[in-house]
Amino acid sequence: MAQSSVRGEGARPRVPQAGELGWDDSMYDEGGESVRTADGGRTRPDGDGPRPADGAVPPGPKGHGPHDGDDGGHGTPGRPRRRRRILRWSALVLSVLILGTAGAGYLYYRHLNNNLKRDDLNIGDAKDRAAKTKPNAAGQTPLNILLIGSDARNSTENQKLGGAKDTFDTPARADVQMLLHLSADRTNMSVVSMPRDTLLQIPKCTDTKTGTTYAESTSLTMTNDSLGRGGPGCTVATWEKLTDIHIDHFIMVDFAGVVSMADAIGGVPVCVDANVYSHTSTGHGSGLKLEKGTTSVKGKQALQWLRTRYGFEDGSDIGRTKAQHQYMNSMVRQLRENATLSNPGKLRGLAETATSALTVDQGLGSVTDLYDLSKELKKVPTKRITMTTMPWVYSSDGNRVLPKPTDADKVWRLLREDIALDGKDKKKTAERTSSDPAAADGKIAVQVQNGTRTTTLAPVPGRASAVSELLVGAGFTQAKADASTSTAEDATVIRYPSADLEGDALRVAKALGISTHAVEKSADVSGVTLVVGADWRDGTTYKAPADDDSTPKSAKLDKGSDTGACMHVDPNYTWS
Repeated sequence: MAQSSVRGEGARPRVPQAGELGWDDSMYDEGGESVRTADGGRTRPDGDGPRPADGAVPPGPKGHGPHDGDDGGHGTPGRPRRRRRILRWSALVLSVLILGTAGAGYLYYRHLNNNLKRDDLNIGDAKDRAAKTKPNAAGQTPLNILLIGSDARNSTENQKLGGAKDTFDTPARADVQMLLHLSADRTNMSVVSMPRDTLLQIPKCTDTKTGTTYAESTSLTMTNDSLGRGGPGCTVATWEKLTDIHIDHFIMVDFAGVVSMADAIGGVPVCVDANVYSHTSTGHGSGLKLEKGTTSVKGKQALQWLRTRYGFEDGSDIGRTKAQHQYMNSMVRQLRENATLSNPGKLRGLAETATSALTVDQGLGSVTDLYDLSKELKKVPTKRITMTTMPWVYSSDGNRVLPKPTDADKVWRLLREDIALDGKDKKKTAERTSSDPAAADGKIAVQVQNGTRTTTLAPVPGRASAVSELLVGAGFTQAKADASTSTAEDATVIRYPSADLEGDALRVAKALGISTHAVEKSADVSGVTLVVGADWRDGTTYKAPADDDSTPKSAKLDKGSDTGACMHVDPNYTWS
């Protein structure tokens, strides 16, 4: 893919060379540029030397031969120094899920590759898949990576950590879901969480390992159920159907993986504004118990932090995602600040742990793929990492959440158009086009709905009929008013259900003078649907509002550089 060295399935891996990997992070600025070393030379982490033959040890410095690193520093003069260098080169430092620094040693290459677990990227139907992201004018392409936290209880360790003995070896659920968007120019990163109890329509998925086909859900279903319908490829398919964003990769970790990675990193600082104990009289809660202030959590305690709902904010999954953002942002800072690990044993341990903890798609199925990805991620300054939770509203029963109309769609549009959620690099985006040609105007069926109702104004009577007549007069003879539906939309929007109707929807927008950015894919409609919003309550000419690429206020942002972030503790879960 453009501007990325992440390789696809089947590509021959490039093993990072010794000259790339024996570096200190203090030698580089945040963008990864080389600086002059003490001896006056220049060192870069991305040099591309010849690959050593299979089984070979990278050659030593001039005047020294290969060294197996097992003599404890004894033998010929100069070998202790050589041994330290080889050990540093022969370890992989992966930043779990997001970033840090990376390195791989050839001696461990095949072993670490075998540690990785791999699965299919997308097992949904082709009709539900989003089109691949197009490069920008400079030929650069953004990367979209879905981060998944599994609650699998498929091992003794996972069962012990997850509890609920009656769920042993039942289908796993995707209890943590975050879409990481890395901008095409690698200057910023936006991460959007989806609460696990979000209600969606899960698309048809086919498990390629067993041949089992899971039909599309006929009713709204919790999004975390997607993982149990054939694996992470169905979770990816669910996101693509909802957002119309092409996902390039996924990275998944389970309970045991979170614990082992937290231990290997050495702890992640988190903060609470009061003593907290996540425990109820009926035995619910993660068991997290922390004193007020900042604590470095690792192992089981790190897992408890990431799973805590009872005790944070309002006790909902929304509070939990905010805590997960704090953990992830803190972990990034921790890895960057402490990226120089002089202990070869720690480096090896982190390499073993990281590769054993992750399940990835085939496109990230090797150490070099992950190494290349980490280099891309590391280009983003911490201050340009922004996290948020998908804008949401409560379901009718108040027990689940739904994507918030308009606001959630706007967040997905910003990601699709590679516009940073932090608002620091607003860009004028070109009008959308489609590879799907539009049908003749008279053959495009359009349903028109009245969405003019607001919190203070009643819907305009007959508005859908008036606009449908306007369309008929413009040649769209199959336009009809949907009198059975009255919704509330702040801005007029055109929705379509599948890629084969995108061109038709864009044609309707052009005919009415509606911005193509107000055209969106949606599983909630069965055909091209025009919802006349509160911004078009009268008249026969639509006046498009000024372009607004700001992040909706309902998408509250968590900054990667915010070292003062602290979770609010529910007073019912404090202790003294």
